[in-house]
Parts: sequence; C-alpha cells; structure tokens
Amino acid sequence: MSERVTRRVAVTGLGLVTPLGTGVEKTWKALCAGQSGIGRITRFDPAGYPVQIAGEVKDFNPAHFIEKKEIKKMDTFIHYAVGASQMAVDDAGLKIAPEEADRVGVYIGAGIGGLPAIEHYHRVLLEKGPDRVSPFFIPMVIINLASGQVAIRLGAKGPNSCAVTACATGNHCIGDAFRIIQRGEADVMLAGGTESCIVPTAVAGFAAARALSTRNDDPPRASRPFDRDRDGFVLSEGAGVVVLEELERARRRGARIYAEVVGYAMNSDAYHITAPPDEGEGAVRCMELAIKDAGVAKDEVGYINAHGTSTFADKIETRAIKQVFGERAYRIPVSSTKSMTGHLLGAAGGVEAVFSVLALHRGLLPPTINLEHPDPECDLDYVPNQARQASPNVVLSNSFGFGGVNACLLFKRFET
Repeated sequence: MSERVTRRVAVTGLGLVTPLGTGVEKTWKALCAGQSGIGRITRFDPAGYPVQIAGEVKDFNPAHFIEKKEIKKMDTFIHYAVGASQMAVDDAGLKIAPEEADRVGVYIGAGIGGLPAIEHYHRVLLEKGPDRVSPFFIPMVIINLASGQVAIRLGAKGPNSCAVTACATGNHCIGDAFRIIQRGEADVMLAGGTESCIVPTAVAGFAAARALSTRNDDPPRASRPFDRDRDGFVLSEGAGVVVLEELERARRRGARIYAEVVGYAMNSDAYHITAPPDEGEGAVRCMELAIKDAGVAKDEVGYINAHGTSTFADKIETRAIKQVFGERAYRIPVSSTKSMTGHLLGAAGGVEAVFSVLALHRGLLPPTINLEHPDPECDLDYVPNQARQASPNVVLSNSFGFGGVNACLLFKRFET
C-alpha cells in the first residue's frame, strides 16, 4: 500500500429515504421506537401473487428535490438517490466552489436499477409501438445515472461511478469512495445505495426463488431476523447516502463529524449464486480483513449492524460472527434493522451505514424487532425488540449479496 494512503476520512452528512420515512430524523425516531415500515403492496394490485407485502416509501415527494420537468426523465431509484444526496449535502453544510469541483465525487449504486421504467416502457412498446418509447428511457434505467444525476445537480466533477453488487452495493460504494479519499484522488465523496423495484416482475421473481416472506396477513411482523419462524425477507425500497470528507478539510470548515470510516474489505464466497457456504467462510474472511484494515483490536468492536435478512442465512452470519470474535461474540450487541425497514437490496448498505454512524454518534443501538422465538442456532445478543443505550467505540456493518459478494465497513467514534 502506498505511503500516501494515510488520509483520514470523516462522515459529515447523512441522507435517508426509507419505508420508515423520508429524512434522517423521521427514520431514526421510528427505528429506535421499534416501528415497522412493512405493509400491503399499493404500487400494483398484488392479488394472486404469493407475496403481497413490501416496504414501500410512502412520504417522498420528488418535487422537493427535483425540477418538475425533470422528474419524468428519471426512474424512481434516481429520485431517491437525488433526494437522499441533497439531504446529506444539506446536513453536512457542504458548499462546492467551482475551483474545487473536481475534488468532489459521487459513488452511488443500485442492485437492480430502473425496473419500473423497464416494465412501463415494455408495455408502451407492445401496446402503442416503438415511436411512443421515451427518448429518456435509457438514462432513466441505467444504474450509473443515479450518480450522474446527483453530480449534475451538485456540480461535482470528481470521480463518478457506481457498484452493482446486489445486496452489498451500498457497502461497496461507501468503501470504494473511502479508498478514493484515502488515496488522495478526491477530498469529498457522496456515497451510498438506492433502489426502487416494488413492481410485479421483481415481486414475482423473488417469490419464485422462494426468497420472500409470505406472511401476508401480518405485514409488520413479517421481517423477523434470527427468529425461529422467519420465512424470507421483505422486499423494500429507498436510499441511504453519506458525505465522506477528508478529515482535515472537514476540520478546517468546522463541519460536524459524525464518525470516521476506518476499515473496509470486500471478497467473494465463490460458492453459489444465492446461498453462502454453511460456515460463512467468506463472511469470516471479510470481517477479519476489514478489522485488520481498520487497525483496531477485535475487542474494540462494540456493535454489529448485521446483514440479517430474515432468511436461513441468519444462522450462517451468526456462525461467522462467532468464528471472528470467539466467546466475545456473545457480549457484542448485534441487530438487524431490516426487521423494521425490510431489505432494500442495493440501498441496504447505504441505509445501514447511516444507522451504524448514528448508533455511534448518539449512543443508541436500534433493536431487532419481531424476535419472539429465537432460533436455537441464532443465540447472540440481537438487541431484541427494544433499543438500547450504549457507547460503542467501533461499529461493524455487514452486507452480503447474491453472487457470493461480501462487503464490511468499520466506523469509529471520532477522536481528535
């Protein structure tokens, strides 16, 4: 590693769009109160589908962030990315002067991207012909346009890219942006994930794969990570974006520093298209690598925001945590905020990074709700059903995705 990779990276801004609400404060309040954002699908009539529930964003108005004439040129996942990014920039008090625009970048990804627009314009094509397909169709659906649209609006002329790594997307984007600042290639990066694919094709496809909960009669209790009676994840949507900033720059401008990003790792299971190996070998290596990268002792990790999807994989993540931390695993609070938000796919890592940073900054650990009958194989401290006051020094956030991709981030309490 080059000697110049010594720059410290601060988190100075946060932005959220989730099924619990638009905005950091609204979401965090609901999260710590143990509220669920899951309900019956309203975007289309789910009658006849085996899965009829999802975590829909209910209060987002794109006109609060995007010019009216531009809204129809973007798919919903881009709307969410623009909204979360603007909230993060406002929260950071970030101003981008023309002379420093090429030192500010954007790294926001999605797992699936513009599926709603694909479905819509496929119907238009079949019913009305090719001349009725919008000239904006392609930039509506391609995933890098989330970063592209954010950069255009902010005038951010630095590094611009996106990861597309299923459920690990948000963590990969934040981790890669962290590296860009460490290396000195930018001073500020907006990073995170976004997703909006609560549409018939996605629901039918995930249901066919038997990945989703079918607890249609009780949506708020459908997402139940680590519980004996879990039966699949709940498809959700939203966005989570953080402002990452070179520490000295943040200090010079008097920015509020929520936390530092101190560690990042990514690897592959090289095992199966959807399932992790039984002992979680890839997750073990990824957590170990991230801790080593951070240069912290394992004893310093005081909270883990788990991937915790409410599927069979919860017990595998539990095994992996035990392998990494040994007997101390039983004393580390571990929670899955997906119990309340559902699984936001490519946005999950971005949203959960914000939750992890807030847990550090505010000294409050969000709970795992619906943990009523713990799985005997899931026997750690999952902060069951009620938020808990605590003062962790280091927080680990896990994201693992289809294709066997793993990404882990470590955040540390800011110390001068």
